[in-house]
Amino acid sequence: MSKKNLAYLLLTLSVFFWAGNFIVGKFATLFEIPPLTLNVFRWISVWFILIPFTYKEIFMNISYIKKNFLVISFMGVITISTFNSVVYFALNYTQVINAVLVLAAIPALTIILSSLMKIEKTNLFQIFGLFLSIVGIGAIISNGELQRIISLNFNKGDLWMLVCVLSWALYSTLLKKYQLKISQFSLIQLMVSVGILFLIPQFFYEQSIGLDVNFNKAFFLILFYVVIFPAIAAYYCWQKGVEIIGPNRATMFIQLMPLFSAVMAIIIFNEKFELYHFAGAIFIVSGIYLSNKKIND
Repeated sequence: MSKKNLAYLLLTLSVFFWAGNFIVGKFATLFEIPPLTLNVFRWISVWFILIPFTYKEIFMNISYIKKNFLVISFMGVITISTFNSVVYFALNYTQVINAVLVLAAIPALTIILSSLMKIEKTNLFQIFGLFLSIVGIGAIISNGELQRIISLNFNKGDLWMLVCVLSWALYSTLLKKYQLKISQFSLIQLMVSVGILFLIPQFFYEQSIGLDVNFNKAFFLILFYVVIFPAIAAYYCWQKGVEIIGPNRATMFIQLMPLFSAVMAIIIFNEKFELYHFAGAIFIVSGIYLSNKKIND
């Protein structure tokens, strides 16, 4: 298998695992599992699973890691501490289809950030593509009702998902910009180590407002999935894929997430796929397509 095809496979797998994460995250809300607490247990579990395989490389590269500690820490905060907690929190207020369709705006924003960070140049296609993606997001979070935009009466969960769009686009761009010379698992380990520090206050916050976790079968099954697939496997696949083909091409695979998640949500939760979902998706995908065109195409 060529490197390019390997990257495509890895990126598809990562998006598939993340799509499943939205389904499992929705199950967590149905079983009244506190979202921030779930994220804390998720990443602490990941830390203990990975440490036997990563500690040697980390200690061998300690001076290099110190030089790049700020960027590694920042990536840990915007992904481990922010993105994942916000996803679980948002799913308490919105349906799976809405959440993943909003995330489909990540590719366009990644391309803009890549240009700003001088990784790749932008062009008129990319600017227009970003505009279309924004229109698509507006259609989704307003449920296709112009009055909602005028009155700013948006679904709380949809708005929180915009935080995820920004954090993931920034993370993907930084991965390519710095191209850290450590293995994927060691990078995950370091990001988790920093991210956990910012997760602990989230855990105590939920405890303080009376959101206690019930350690039952449902909790451990959900924890198993979110630890093994969307955390360890998906992060590895994504980081390796970005390393091979770069953030702009890799981020295109995010658009598979609405497809995977919508099918799962419709089958499992009997969620409705409304016309405004379709219209929003068309605008977002059109924006993504234009964002990846070259001026001489």
